[in-house]
Amino acid sequence: MGRLSLSRRLALLFAACTAVVSLLAGVLFSRASEAHFIELDQQLLDGKLLALRSVLQDVSEAADFSRHQARLQDELSHQPDLQLRVSDASGRLWFDSAPSLPASLPDSTSLHSLNQAGSAYRIYSAALNPGQPDSAQLTLILDITHHQHFLQRMQHLIWLTVGLSALATALLGAWAARSGLRPLRRMSAVAAGVSANSLTQRLPQEQMPAELAELASTFNAMLARLEESFQRLSAFSADIAHELRTPLSNLLTHTQVTLTRPRPLEDYREALHSNLEELQWMAQLVNDMLYLAKADHGLLNPKREALELAQEIDMLLEFYAPLAEDAQVELTRKGHAGFAGDRSMLRRALSNLLDNALRFTPAGGSIKVRINDSAQHLSLNIENSGEGIAQEALPRLFDRFYRADPARREGSSEHAGLGLAITQSIIRAHGGQIRCESAAGWTRFVIELPK
Repeated sequence: MGRLSLSRRLALLFAACTAVVSLLAGVLFSRASEAHFIELDQQLLDGKLLALRSVLQDVSEAADFSRHQARLQDELSHQPDLQLRVSDASGRLWFDSAPSLPASLPDSTSLHSLNQAGSAYRIYSAALNPGQPDSAQLTLILDITHHQHFLQRMQHLIWLTVGLSALATALLGAWAARSGLRPLRRMSAVAAGVSANSLTQRLPQEQMPAELAELASTFNAMLARLEESFQRLSAFSADIAHELRTPLSNLLTHTQVTLTRPRPLEDYREALHSNLEELQWMAQLVNDMLYLAKADHGLLNPKREALELAQEIDMLLEFYAPLAEDAQVELTRKGHAGFAGDRSMLRRALSNLLDNALRFTPAGGSIKVRINDSAQHLSLNIENSGEGIAQEALPRLFDRFYRADPARREGSSEHAGLGLAITQSIIRAHGGQIRCESAAGWTRFVIELPK
């Protein structure tokens, strides 16, 4: 059964079930027919017994029996398949119309069966005159061979019906299973056709049976996730190449220009310093990518230490205070709460958000940090005034190398578009969620952390 197809398994199971049901029905019918024949034979013999007692009612000894023998023969002639033995109380035979049967037959009053020389008989014994101890005994012998032949033919018919019904059910079951499994074959064909260039195929859920509709929906959702992941991976690869192309081109061009002719030592030193800045940025980009790769594989394991969020945020605001003062931006913080997390990771995430807020807050604007601690959840909002973010850009804001500002197309030694992706990975590693809202001249990053 391990190597059989599902269609063949179903067909064999259908055939086996049909055979078992047919066999049980046939056995029950055969037993019922046999019981019915026994009941009919009993009724027939009871009727004949009454008739024979009426014919032989005056018989008490062998001499009396001879006077009634002619009437007895006439009564037996009405039932050709009935034979009779009459004997006295001592067992001496008075009359025997079945000499071919054994001399000793059952003499109890219950019905017995006897098979002799290919024939079947019912044996029924009773006293000629009930209640008299010296009464003669009547043994009625009914030939039921025709009944047995009928039962045998019926049994053969039952076996033939079982075999034919099992075969028919197997064939019909195979056809039904094959037809019923057509959606699975279609699903298999779609799965076989899935490749990097054909991730847009979907199963028609409306044509699927109810039992497979959920599976088709799950399969389509899987294909959608694969398509989205592949598109993101393709875009990610293109973004990496795009980000690295500019600094590499700068390094090559600057180095080639520097080597075109002999230069003073100070020019070489200046060129190396410039190249060092580009190399440091590239190293930081590679480190950020490795950090995100660890996050994708669930390898970020934050330490759990008791933190006072208000204190941690105040330290960051103090660090950014000189920059905010130069940009004429106001920094404020409200609320406080305790949280068990990794101090360095959370500082990095919050620092990325504050850095973004400072870069996009105009002079005279403000940056507000609010901590909301309730019995249900812990949230932290970082919002800044200024030009908002387009609604269509919000879903992609945490994508790697994505920049909402269309002017920032080339690689930069400061910002590569990985800060928000790293922030999201850190928040998720702590079991939280982060989202961005932008409306009415305010941009708000909302962080929800578990209690």
